Amino acid sequence: MNSSSPSFSISEAAATRIVSIIGRKKAESQANHSVPIALRVAVEAGGCNGFQYRFMLVSQDDITDDDTSIYRYGARVVVDSVSLTLLTDAELDFTDKLMGAHFAVRNPNAVSSCGCGTSFSIS
Repeated sequence: MNSSSPSFSISEAAATRIVSIIGRKKAESQANHSVPIALRVAVEAGGCNGFQYRFMLVSQDDITDDDTSIYRYGARVVVDSVSLTLLTDAELDFTDKLMGAHFAVRNPNAVSSCGCGTSFSIS
C-alpha cells in the first residue's frame, strides 16, 4: 500500500462527509462484519462516455498493496494504481444541493462528461 503524496486530492466537504458516513457505519456495525475504514474511488470502463467513477466503502481487508491511500481532514480515500493515473490533478468533492447530495470528481483530464457527472471521456 502506497501512502505517498499523489496528485489526486480530497476537498474538505468530501472528507467531512466520508468521516460522517464511516462513523455512522461503525456505530451500526456488529462485531462479525467488516467495518469500513475508507472510501474507494475507482475509474472503470463503461458509462455513456467511456469511463465512469465508482465509489464504495471498504474495510482493511479490501485494501491491497497496489492501492494508494490519501488522508485529508481525518478521512481516508484509497485508489488503485490504474485509476490513479486517470485521476491526475483531479479532486474528490461532495455537494449537497437542492437536486441532491453526491460525491463528484473534478477531473481536468476529462474532455466530456455526462449530466450525472459519473461518466467521462479523456483525450
